[in-house]
Amino acid sequence: MPDLVINSYMGTKVVVAPDKFKGTLGAESVARAIGDGVKRAIPDAQVILVPMADGGEGTLDALVAASGGKRHGVVVTGPLGESIKAEIGILTDGTAVIEMAKASGFSLVSPEKRDPMVTTTFGTGEMIEAGLDLRCARFIIGIGGSATCDAGIGAAQALGVRILKEDGSPVGLGGSELIKIAHIDLSTIDPRLKGKQFLIASDVKNPLYGPHGAAHVFAPQKGAGPEEVIQLDQGLIHFSRIVKRDLGVDVSEMPGGGAAGGLGAGLVAFLGAAIRPGVDLVIDTVDLRGKLQDADLVITGEGQIDRQSVYGKVPVGVARLAKQLAIKVTAIAGRLGDGYQEVQAVGVDTIYSLELIAGSVEEAMQNPAPYIESAAFTATKTLLVKNHR
Repeated sequence: MPDLVINSYMGTKVVVAPDKFKGTLGAESVARAIGDGVKRAIPDAQVILVPMADGGEGTLDALVAASGGKRHGVVVTGPLGESIKAEIGILTDGTAVIEMAKASGFSLVSPEKRDPMVTTTFGTGEMIEAGLDLRCARFIIGIGGSATCDAGIGAAQALGVRILKEDGSPVGLGGSELIKIAHIDLSTIDPRLKGKQFLIASDVKNPLYGPHGAAHVFAPQKGAGPEEVIQLDQGLIHFSRIVKRDLGVDVSEMPGGGAAGGLGAGLVAFLGAAIRPGVDLVIDTVDLRGKLQDADLVITGEGQIDRQSVYGKVPVGVARLAKQLAIKVTAIAGRLGDGYQEVQAVGVDTIYSLELIAGSVEEAMQNPAPYIESAAFTATKTLLVKNHR
């Protein structure tokens, strides 16, 4: 599928590469609103839309939209063991795009039922199986937005791995089962996995366990109390020891191993996966560098820009690449949080806030597209129109 191009003419070239605005618009819709603003400012501009993501929710949408893929519906096991409908993406080169949140995500569990002691990644493994059924040889797995803390043992079991207790029976599902593992047997894993490439898109660098690990940092957000956090952390420590003994893989201090409740470490251990910063992986997959050649301006954005945006978020990933090519960068945000100015030190030239343009966060969230278009119009006029003339 060709790039999404609005009225392509010789002359000014603007690349639009935003993330989703969480809770309001997906990345493709944000990109189209920005494109409309650019075209209003410079009608004959070449505008290339490249929806982006960082490995979390929206990764499948962004890659399918930007790379010309297709969606395939699947029925998988949800976080609490129920059957749910999900989907995977298949890009034009045959790469499967799997967003673990579609099967094992936080948003799939109602607040009163959130409990990482019992939630499972089994459905994520079933989505990988679906990709194998479609003869995919390469997999991109976005692992943001999880409801789980099971180190990926559920996904492994769905793929045929035997994870056994001392008596030889299989462990159950959920984070509480980690401490019960006595042996891991890969001999029964789906043989179709051999020779396949697995790339994990993650926006966090937390290790598997410890004070900065999956249990202590993320499990409370997923419903774990203080005692459960300790139990989960002990289970993750135990898991890493069994993995090292039985599989010969040390995941104990691996950056990103704690992502998605340890799914990062689990996929490395079970599948030989490689963990990469999500935004970098998306940049490579959609060939953003190629699309940026000869561009005059890049417009990016996300729902909130703050000091955390410097650590693996889309606007900064896009800006760093653009600056290597000496291209001006504007970012549009729903709102600006503490430390938002830090993104300017890494390549963002100007920042526009929908909250300020609309007058309130509520108004910006209720009807964001016109304000996004307005910000893009102003940014384009400010940075480019004088040169265009």
